[in-house]
Amino acid sequence: MSGFLLLIAGLLEVAWAAGLKTSEGFTKLWPSVFTVVTSLGSFALLAIAMRQLPLGTAYAVWTGIGAVGAFIFGIVIMGEALTVARVASASLIVIGLIGLKLSSGH
Repeated sequence: MSGFLLLIAGLLEVAWAAGLKTSEGFTKLWPSVFTVVTSLGSFALLAIAMRQLPLGTAYAVWTGIGAVGAFIFGIVIMGEALTVARVASASLIVIGLIGLKLSSGH
């Protein structure tokens, strides 16, 4: 259950990062509200997941999902550049997350 909550928390991190970008520095009301609500949800679910998961693993997975998810969102939705170097770098994050998960014992 804690792994599932952590996944949802990570996806909410992607959502609030996208909302932050579209809020244009909190100058647009609804994207700003979306950003605040999704960030609070992300933090709350992370906190609940951390009750059973090791700090380092939980935080790394949460930020990793957010980083890779925002990377994908930026490319697919916002038209950001897709380069070999960017894909290789995102792949290294994923490999690191898998390694942390496999070595955490949870």
